[in-house]
Amino acid sequence: MRIGVPKEIKVHEYRVGLIPSSVREAVAHGHEVYVETNAAERIGLSDDDYCRAGAKIAKSAEEVFDAAELVVKVKEPQAKELGLLREGQTIFTYLHLAPDPHQARALMHSGVTAIAYETVTGQHGGLPLLSPMSEVAGRMAIQAGCHCLEMEQGGRGMLLGGSAGVAPANVVIVGGGVAGLNSVRMSIGLEAAVTCFDINIERLYELDHRFGAAINTIFSTRQSIDDYVLAADLVIGAVLVPGGAAPKLVSEQLVRSMKRGSVIVDISIDQGGFSETSKPTTHANPSYVEHGVVHYCVTNMPGAVARTSTFALNNATLPFILALADKGIVGALRADPHLMAGLNVHEGTITHPAVAEALGVKHVEATRAIAR
Repeated sequence: MRIGVPKEIKVHEYRVGLIPSSVREAVAHGHEVYVETNAAERIGLSDDDYCRAGAKIAKSAEEVFDAAELVVKVKEPQAKELGLLREGQTIFTYLHLAPDPHQARALMHSGVTAIAYETVTGQHGGLPLLSPMSEVAGRMAIQAGCHCLEMEQGGRGMLLGGSAGVAPANVVIVGGGVAGLNSVRMSIGLEAAVTCFDINIERLYELDHRFGAAINTIFSTRQSIDDYVLAADLVIGAVLVPGGAAPKLVSEQLVRSMKRGSVIVDISIDQGGFSETSKPTTHANPSYVEHGVVHYCVTNMPGAVARTSTFALNNATLPFILALADKGIVGALRADPHLMAGLNVHEGTITHPAVAEALGVKHVEATRAIAR
């Protein structure tokens, strides 16, 4: 199979779909890999590195998309890239279609098969292709929150862990999954006062057992969230409905009542955000102030640590990429129900129920769609 790896063009996105060692594996399996020139130069991976791994270097994204049967990316296709997709082609990347009807319509119109990293499931539960980036984003959220609490960023001027004789900041983390867990670890490490919310009581038991007195675990209801957010200095949004839009758990009215200079870091922004006041931002302009509250809502947070993120992501995606190339797209999907769960669009139809519900359209069951 011909695999294409274009250079990412989203603002300040330096990750890449395949690293040289992954290319070498694909070539060893008998596949051709086309990598756009300088695709990973910013993270220290040169065209020569890719050539030594067996890749063919393409001069442009157009050349990559023209050659590829399977396009492997990191972020959702941008406007320019959507125009390069064609019927019969497959794209494997993060899509986050629920809050992005324009992209969904474009993918449907193109006739491609679109498989989303974020809805591929694991044999033991979880989302194995989302987890590595959730881990990174969860850790970065605390770093970003610390920075946003500084006076120059519009924050309250607080050090997260306080100081001798001075109380630490109150950190509220909404969601106890992979991102939330890593936010908990980082904020505890910085000696903040930490509260974590989740609707899964078993998850709360796990967090309580793991962190003991260092964390306060609260069952998530709208009332409990309201009460704790009002007292918070830093709020982390780490809620997830696989494939679907994030629930709006923080209302605009609540934000109006928060302490001036407090901070919201919305990890859930890729799926629309957990706060009514959250709007997508970029690494070029990562934050804004609304109702006196600093909002950090970057849609590709792990892109700021692109080298770490790229290698972590490749560790998770490579087995699926090889399966798609070795068995063919339909063969790989039929052989693996967990990969099938990643199918979002196929030949003009939405195939994931949560995506369809968020977009307000009908869906065709994935197994039926590929059988046509």
